[in-house]
Amino acid sequence: MTLPAHAGLDAIVADPAGAVIGLDYDGTLSPIVPDPAAARVHPGVPGVLAALAPLVRAVVIVTGRPPRTALALGEVSGGPSLADVPGLVILGHYGLERWEDGRLTAPPPPPGLDLVRARLPELVGGLDGVWIEDKDRAVAVHTRRCADPAGALEALRGPVVALAEEAGLAVEPGRMVLELRPAGMDKGRALSAFLAERDARSVMFVGDDLGDLAAFDAVESAGIPGVRVCSGSTEVTALAERADVVVDGPDGVVAFLGDLVASLGKPSASGRA
Repeated sequence: MTLPAHAGLDAIVADPAGAVIGLDYDGTLSPIVPDPAAARVHPGVPGVLAALAPLVRAVVIVTGRPPRTALALGEVSGGPSLADVPGLVILGHYGLERWEDGRLTAPPPPPGLDLVRARLPELVGGLDGVWIEDKDRAVAVHTRRCADPAGALEALRGPVVALAEEAGLAVEPGRMVLELRPAGMDKGRALSAFLAERDARSVMFVGDDLGDLAAFDAVESAGIPGVRVCSGSTEVTALAERADVVVDGPDGVVAFLGDLVASLGKPSASGRA
């Protein structure tokens, strides 16, 4: 695979020291699996990010997961881990938490989560296979293990939205999941703020799910050259329709990033500012 022709990619290759590379975690850096707790990073990801990070302004993971969970799942047996990627920043819980240089910063969790934790088990109790994931600052309802995952998700959507409104939370839909989380932040706002902080001159974001559409919006509105990359799947097509480049899941993401590293490593490509 070679890099496709695109103005945003051309800008990154011409001036890598000004480029911010943003990435989702689940479905992008790790495969989608029935148990989210087992969604370990693709074994090729830490190495390719470690090679990429010194060549660009910043590599940032923007995820709905807590940063420490992404780090724990980002360990590869016998190889490098996400924690080994130089200068990596993880914006977790859609940007509410930040991990950088081994330090975690975060606001207090919203009080409405206590109501959600108390009421959700009864709300989903009649549907076999539904699983509740407590993410500390958010709570997710998964239907992937149900006999009819899509049907179960639709059956739960109304009650979950009503509960979220009562608790003062937002609902983030995803691949067979409804997540109740604090309002006021999303991947687009998190990415936009990071681009401004780093004075980025170009940006790429790679994602796979509906929550990544906000990050795609941020790329479009950043006022700098940008490229939107979709880690493709049959479950979500909305991102592929908006993407500049579509690759085949996490395997394709690793190959694409490897080609980017090779392009940046050419003599014409400059180093970090």
